[in-house]
Amino acid sequence: MAGGGILGVIVVIAALVAVKLLQGSPAPAKKGGVAAATVVQEATTVPAATFNKVGFVAGVSAPETGSAFTHVPGTPVTAAGKPVVVYVGAEFCPFCAAERWGMVAAFSRFGTLHNLGETHSATADVYPNTPTFSFHGATYTSRYISLNTVEVATNQPQGSYYALLDKPNALERRLSAKYDAAHIPFVYLGNYIITGPTYNPQVLSGLTMSQIATAMRDPSTNVSQAILGTANNITAAICKLTNGQPTDVCSSSGVVAAAKHLPK
Repeated sequence: MAGGGILGVIVVIAALVAVKLLQGSPAPAKKGGVAAATVVQEATTVPAATFNKVGFVAGVSAPETGSAFTHVPGTPVTAAGKPVVVYVGAEFCPFCAAERWGMVAAFSRFGTLHNLGETHSATADVYPNTPTFSFHGATYTSRYISLNTVEVATNQPQGSYYALLDKPNALERRLSAKYDAAHIPFVYLGNYIITGPTYNPQVLSGLTMSQIATAMRDPSTNVSQAILGTANNITAAICKLTNGQPTDVCSSSGVVAAAKHLPK
């Protein structure tokens, strides 16, 4: 995993994002393409048996920098009677790029993602050009959770930074500021938050979107173990919000195994 120096850079970058967002509306930015339907299909319909085969993976969600999952007290936020899940990231961020694969797999167990984008992390950064989805312009339907996603910047350089993209709403700003305004990706899961990478983006190096999506479905691959190990952890955290619903997902052996390792 990235060392303290790289994480320090991430802190600075995220702080710059926060400052720029507060200064005004985002500048127009180049819109990424829509993800290929075959890639979305493979990434969002991973068989339950594959999730269960991967289960909990030692090292995933507990990288060299410490556990990316943190337990937080308080009453989880709800909207329209459903628990709220929030993601704040940026398209240039390689750690966000890696994390989105696990989030897409996990969120798809509770509902349906629509209009996912296709992008890659910044070229002039660590783990350059990491292929990934983008939540910019995406929507989500679910009986179980309400999902808020925001990509604050593109991967396109603009001046000394990157072109701004989505502007966080009041809830997204409040939660990221309350729990960890200085890190991306930031993922709010009720009584759990993710404030950093759960696995090394190097796992995805040199692969195409299609190759990653295909490898996800083979539990013997490092790609599958990293992504689905992360997805099982995220799923376990969401299942605590939904009171174990849907039952077939939350009672599956892979999720039960991951739940035992969530921080207390």
